[in-house]
Amino acid sequence: MNETIAGISIPDSTLVIEATELVRDTTNELIYNHSRRVFLFGTLQARALGTVPDPELLYVAALFHDLGLVAPYKSDDQRFELDGAAHARAFLTSHGFSTADGDTVWTAIALHTTPAVPYLMSPVIAATTAGVETDVLGINLDRISAAEILEVTAAHPRPDFKKRILAAFLAGFRDRPDTTTGTVNADVLEHFIPSFRRADFVDTIENSAWSD
Repeated sequence: MNETIAGISIPDSTLVIEATELVRDTTNELIYNHSRRVFLFGTLQARALGTVPDPELLYVAALFHDLGLVAPYKSDDQRFELDGAAHARAFLTSHGFSTADGDTVWTAIALHTTPAVPYLMSPVIAATTAGVETDVLGINLDRISAAEILEVTAAHPRPDFKKRILAAFLAGFRDRPDTTTGTVNADVLEHFIPSFRRADFVDTIENSAWSD
């Protein structure tokens, strides 16, 4: 039987059920609730943009987008976004989805912390970023009605979310600081680790292997 939140039907396919169980059982309530809100807010934002993302693909992108912050999914040598993207693509492949579908979800997750670019891509990619930006940054929150926000947060609460998600980001990549170069993730390390110094793009150019 379909679950409906804020007028949005959660697909009840085997793919969605198994994705839900995996994330709920192997992460924590912070990541699980945030990820479900990303699907819900992403769907609502897609409606405001006049697009219709595939609900199953958007669901997997939303549920897997932060897996790279936590064990056993996080690596020690690449951006956390790429960890989640790889696990999502493998999950879709194992369920018989096409390479194109896997690539779409991989891209949605890989780019979900990249401003602006995802909105110029497919509905699934755009909606994933829109959902993340709504829940984490409050961007375009005014496109969603107060009643919809209340229903989403009643189903998936966000107590002390700002502080807790920042702590999750810090824990997720403080042991791989080099992977934050050129990303918003470096902001987190710079804010919470006094000794951290972000890689400087100008310094990188001036000190490159080229002689001039």
